[in-house]
Formats: sequence, C-alpha cells, structure tokens
Amino acid sequence: MPGLVELAYTTGGGVVGAALTNYFTKIQERRQVRAEVHRHLAKVREISGGVRGIGIGAAPHPSGNDRRPSIAVELGVAALLDDGADAHQALRDALADLLTAVLVAGMPRRVADFAGGAHERLLDSTLMTTIDRRIGGVLGAESDRLARATQEYQTAATGLLLAMLWHPWRTRLRLRRRITALRTEVEALNRQQQNAVAMLTGAEHTSALYEQLDPDGRRWEAWGLKKQGPAG
Repeated sequence: MPGLVELAYTTGGGVVGAALTNYFTKIQERRQVRAEVHRHLAKVREISGGVRGIGIGAAPHPSGNDRRPSIAVELGVAALLDDGADAHQALRDALADLLTAVLVAGMPRRVADFAGGAHERLLDSTLMTTIDRRIGGVLGAESDRLARATQEYQTAATGLLLAMLWHPWRTRLRLRRRITALRTEVEALNRQQQNAVAMLTGAEHTSALYEQLDPDGRRWEAWGLKKQGPAG
C-alpha cells in the first residue's frame, strides 16, 4: 500500500497527465477544424475561378436593382466548369460546406459571409470577362480593371477569414475596422459590375452571344424572345 507521499505523487501525476491529454486533444481538434476550413475554402476558390465555358441556362429576366448584379440571370446563361457542371450551383454547395466549417470553428458568421460573397463576386466577374471575350472585347480596358478589383476584394475578404482562423483574439480587435474597409471596397466593386452588366446585356451584344450559343434560335423561341435579345 503506497504511503502518503507516494499517493500524493501518483494523484498529482494523474491530474497532470489528464490535463496534458486534454490539452493535446484540444490542439488536435483545433488543427482538424482549421484543416476543414482550409479544405472547403480551397474548393470554393477552385470553383469561383474555374469557369471554362458558357452554356444556355434558365430563361433570362432582368435583375433590376439587385445589390448583386447577375449577368447569368440577365442573359439566361450558365457558367460551366471543366466537367460541364453549373458553376453557380457548385459554388452554392461549396459555400454551404465552408459556412458549416467556419461556424464549427467558432468564427463570426459575418466573416464567413464576406468571404463567401467575395467568391460569388469573383465567379460573376469571371463570367462577365468570359462573355466579353466571346463577343469581341466590348468592355475594353474595363475588363482588366474589373478582374483586378474583384481579385483584390476576394484576397482581402479571404484574408480576414484566415486571420480570424489563426489569430482570433488579435483579429477581433481590428474586426470592425477591417469590415468597414471591406464594405467600402465591395460598394466600389458593385458599381463596376453593374456597369459591366449594363454594357454586356445591350441588345447588340446579347444577339452576338446568342448567335454563338444558340445559332438555330430554338431556345430564343422557347423563351419568347426576339432575335435582338431579351427584352426588359
């Protein structure tokens, strides 16, 4: 039977051992959580910048004064990935998985929303510049400016998410200021995208795109559209 000293040592050792086990378990859990966020973020990046073609989508309708201009909705087209999948649908699914991982990591929802929105913006701008190339480059130098502004915003929004993931307490001290900066940046980007959509959805440019995507005009007829492009 152990003496009092031996008993105290054994008990203390057990407590320390349990504490160390708990500590290393939490470290491992944090690593796994961070790895999940990185994995889903990589998938989102792959999709948002992975447009390889354009196809016919659902019937077009004007997006009006929506805060997020959607040229896919305006024109009734779909951004296609390498495997032919609809990029917008694939991105929605990937963003849902990313949001889940972010919330499990204990990060603020608004940080995830900015990061997700930035990748949606990137996909929209990528589709715009892809359409622009297909119809002869009507945006001119604005195409490069749009691509650069979108990439810069995506980098900033994703950077905030990663900073919150790896340095949560330090990042929280500057969170309000960084979010204010992101809001200013996305407002400017939104205006650029609206201008690009307005140009690319003009009747002449729409007709040029439809001639390529639907040369026999059958889809136009199914949509009840005239040859000059979608009304509205």
